[in-house]
Amino acid sequence: MAETRPIGLAATSGDQGGPAALPRYLLLFALIFLGWGVLSPFLPAVLALQGASAAEVGLLLGMGTALRLVAMPVAGAVADRTGAPRQVLALALLGAALAVLCYGLAGGGAMLLLVGVLHALATAPVGPLPDALAVRAAAEARPGRIDYGLVRGTGAAAFIAASTAAGLAVAAAGSPLIVLWLNAGCFGLAAGAALLLPQPAVLRVPRPEVARGTGPVRALLFLPEFRRLVLVSGLIQGSHAFYAGFAVLGWQAAGIGPGSIGLLWSLSVAAEVLVFFLLGRRLLGWLGVGGTCALAAAAGLLRWSIMALDASVAMLVPMQLLHGLTFAAQHMAAMAVLARLAPDRLGGTAQALLASLGTGLFTAVLLLASGTLYERFGSGGFWAMAALCALAVPLALRLPSGQK
Repeated sequence: MAETRPIGLAATSGDQGGPAALPRYLLLFALIFLGWGVLSPFLPAVLALQGASAAEVGLLLGMGTALRLVAMPVAGAVADRTGAPRQVLALALLGAALAVLCYGLAGGGAMLLLVGVLHALATAPVGPLPDALAVRAAAEARPGRIDYGLVRGTGAAAFIAASTAAGLAVAAAGSPLIVLWLNAGCFGLAAGAALLLPQPAVLRVPRPEVARGTGPVRALLFLPEFRRLVLVSGLIQGSHAFYAGFAVLGWQAAGIGPGSIGLLWSLSVAAEVLVFFLLGRRLLGWLGVGGTCALAAAAGLLRWSIMALDASVAMLVPMQLLHGLTFAAQHMAAMAVLARLAPDRLGGTAQALLASLGTGLFTAVLLLASGTLYERFGSGGFWAMAALCALAVPLALRLPSGQK
């Protein structure tokens, strides 16, 4: 079985991994996640202010997720076929910046729905293409010049800062509409940052063995290792659905105050940043991809099992710290697999397929199921998430062990 390095393969040209490239990637990820961080918490409030009912807000958000699941593979394939992922990403960011401002002009009804469609389609490439570019840069000849964990961790830290700043901005402006301008500004600057990225290197890697004339989507889906990665990522990342949708409700029902709840959420994100910055590469070096994914699944099994028991705050603290393994470590392992399988001509398509068929589709389906689980079992719904992680452990161990 071929070895999978943490994220590093030989390159023949380009300065993607040179020392000048790192600040450009840090800038790009910081701006993108700043944009997401100011918008995500307040988009429902914006939609309500523009005349959407609670049911319509749910419909618009759900529709946006569904459209992105469909549009992401298309955007990735376009970027790969044109050989211009930076330009495609820049156009998407500019389109998203213009579309988000239209929310402030839409007066509800059909216009709000149209803007939601345009915004969802424009933002679809903003998820997978930056990761595809960063993974490809990290795969250049000299490992360490571009550290994907550092780049992705910078984005996570920027999201935290932006979410906090957005609340202050809304309070100062007296209206959630201010976040539309903040998001548009960040995404507009990010479009320029995308164009400043170095020309992608041409990587010497084995091409996937598929039939001639096979499109990029089918080419990847023909690879057993890619299909297994999609399944493992879907099970582990999708297991966060019940947590994202109903953990806070369960904690409130258990009498945990808002201050403690805020602290618990902050701990999970801090653990995520820590793994991206410091521990992720070490874990991949020690355990390889398969071992790291299995560790993430085992951590999820423990985390969700404890949370199903209506644990005290003292027990929830270490469970929240496991978020660094259940989310960040597994994400870095998935990027390492994609760096070997599809760093060049299939990179954008691979990222988009993983995000849509793996994380996105599993999460969407499990979010729908989580409502019923919570109504029937309360926090006991976490047992279902623990079962998904238990199923992922043996599948993860069949992923490549990688270089240790």
